[in-house]
Amino acid sequence: MEDLKRLLEAVAAGRVAPEQAMASLQDQGFFAVEGFAKVDWQRERRTGFPEAIWGQNKTPEQIAAIMLAMRDRGAPVILATRVDRAAYDQIAAIVPDLYYHALARICAWQSPAALRRQLRPGTIALVSAGTADLPVAEEAAVTAELMGFRVDRLWDVGIAGIHRLFAHRDRLAQADVLIVVAGMEGALPSVVAGLVDVPVVAVPTSVGYGANFNGLAPLLTMLNSCAAGVGVVNIDNGFGAAILAGQILRTAARIPIPDRASEGQK
Repeated sequence: MEDLKRLLEAVAAGRVAPEQAMASLQDQGFFAVEGFAKVDWQRERRTGFPEAIWGQNKTPEQIAAIMLAMRDRGAPVILATRVDRAAYDQIAAIVPDLYYHALARICAWQSPAALRRQLRPGTIALVSAGTADLPVAEEAAVTAELMGFRVDRLWDVGIAGIHRLFAHRDRLAQADVLIVVAGMEGALPSVVAGLVDVPVVAVPTSVGYGANFNGLAPLLTMLNSCAAGVGVVNIDNGFGAAILAGQILRTAARIPIPDRASEGQK
């Protein structure tokens, strides 16, 4: 019902014409943008998160048109991934009040209400093996923050100097879900999963020498992890990792934790 409320507020504020609102209520859950895109308007209602824009391979004009259409419909958060600086500059000339996260290559817009909203329950820890993995790790971190989650960043703690990771075990223990990003051979998620009692979302990156096979080697390492509780997303897919971590936290918030002490007394 939140999207309906936002639509009604947009009509009341004069941002959306009554005829446009009527068409929105009569649509099939999506709307067309200038003949080249169909925005899945009900995705947030179905899944808890709005549709994101894949920026790579789209023109800046196409991205801007989709963003404006979503904003006019009352979307609280709009983000486009894989957007370089040159494309962002062109988009920002069309769409006001954009933010650009250069390392993550994400441009985003948030409504005033979204900027003031309370954080969702739970903390997502982002763990990166090396500095070269940061673009993918930041894509995950920024996406999680835009979705309203608290994020703790722990960078450059790969297994080549495993003591760097062990020095932060207290931060690992405080996380509710961990996203672990690694290239090369991709062993870091297995190490982390052996230290914590929460889900680990593993993200292989295409960083590495030739036998890394553009991320295939760490992908296979992560899929073959002997540590329990590791889920793996696609190569360089920081966005997908953040959405999965967010879904885990949203689901956990709906499931009561059993009182083991009380169960033992029965």
